[in-house]
Amino acid sequence: MSAKADPARAGQPGAVTSADAYLPQHGNGGYRVTHYDLVLDYRVGPGRLDGRARLTAVATQTLSRFSLDFGGLRVSRVTVNGKPARYSQRGAKLHVVPARALAADAEFTVEVRYGGSPAPIPSHWGELGWDYLDDGVIVASQPIGSPSWFPCNDHPGDKAAYRIEVTVASVYQVVANGVLESRRTAASTTTWVYRLPQPTSSYLISVQIGRYVLTESAVGRVSMDAAVPARLMVPFQHDFGRQPKMLAAFENLFGSYPFDRYGVVVVDADLDAPVEAQALSIFGANHVDGRRGAENLVAHELAHQWFGNSLTVAEWRHIWLNEGFATYAEWLWSEVSGGDSADTHARRAWRDLAALPRDLRLADPGVRQLFDDRVYLRGAATLHALRIRLGDNAFFALLVEWTATHRHATVTTEGFTSMAQRHTPWPLTELFASWLFDAALPTLPS
Repeated sequence: MSAKADPARAGQPGAVTSADAYLPQHGNGGYRVTHYDLVLDYRVGPGRLDGRARLTAVATQTLSRFSLDFGGLRVSRVTVNGKPARYSQRGAKLHVVPARALAADAEFTVEVRYGGSPAPIPSHWGELGWDYLDDGVIVASQPIGSPSWFPCNDHPGDKAAYRIEVTVASVYQVVANGVLESRRTAASTTTWVYRLPQPTSSYLISVQIGRYVLTESAVGRVSMDAAVPARLMVPFQHDFGRQPKMLAAFENLFGSYPFDRYGVVVVDADLDAPVEAQALSIFGANHVDGRRGAENLVAHELAHQWFGNSLTVAEWRHIWLNEGFATYAEWLWSEVSGGDSADTHARRAWRDLAALPRDLRLADPGVRQLFDDRVYLRGAATLHALRIRLGDNAFFALLVEWTATHRHATVTTEGFTSMAQRHTPWPLTELFASWLFDAALPTLPS
């Protein structure tokens, strides 16, 4: 706590807390963030991070105080609109009392200077956020890891633009979200600057640091680049070689790709699963085998750029709109690339689901089941049942309308079911009730 800190006042809760029933301690009310400017200086050896985060936000009510999600690193200074503010850190919250109350609808800036050795956040789903490789950094934040390395409003519904500047020793490469705007070297360090103008949830922001070979290519208007350990470059080029065709297929099925760039990082370590980020996906070395053994995951992560990243859940209970759609994209890629049909995959998934406990309601799975296999499989099977009911023309017209209408915005289950109903004269109430809201497993239509 600095000399400006006031424990009697700044230690109080923020003006409004998150309205997310699953993770009420993450996210903050009373304002919305429109832009983050992150300036980071990181030393790989000692694992030391020094940061400056400048947030531009708009108050949604009069604010005499507010809070940010941030924990594990020590704050040294906070200003609001350029003036020193009182603050305190308690648990995973940074509480701020500005020198003057903020008026409703007023734009304001918050600047936080901080430092320390970041550590991932323990959770039901493992350790999340800033984590260490043998020689670098991996950031995997979904759903609550971002406060491990920058102060934020950590709720999926609060989407903002970003500028990310990272300085590291010049032997390392840095990959972050968005388009690389500049790279400048001074003495023994290099500063990398990325800019991401599209509104983005904090959990989808990522920084990857390591010794990588960087490649660049383009598919039409979309830049496709990769950062890969040198020893994996040859098998990577084979395993990920069909990404351009995959992108073209998904644009045909889902509508235009929602970003200017798609990046892939392969870290020199094994990962249980790939990591989703905005305009960026992170894979483990174990996902590169020279036989396209993980191509379904390549398709899954690319599909998340539409479902999960451009279209982001308004609350975590709607997670099937991310994972069910990305899993169904795996089946669609198999279908269009000469593999098993989506129908074959759906009936195989149904048999798998039939052997699992039937106590999960897809539209409200519960916080501990956010990433349960049943969310993925049943979500995809739900879409296949809907496809059979609507027919291909109406079903894919629905997907294109869905992604276009909510591009770079937030979505809900109710919004999807309402839009789907407009694509058929036949009622869908029973289908959605059985697949989304009942725990029992419905039979797939033939």
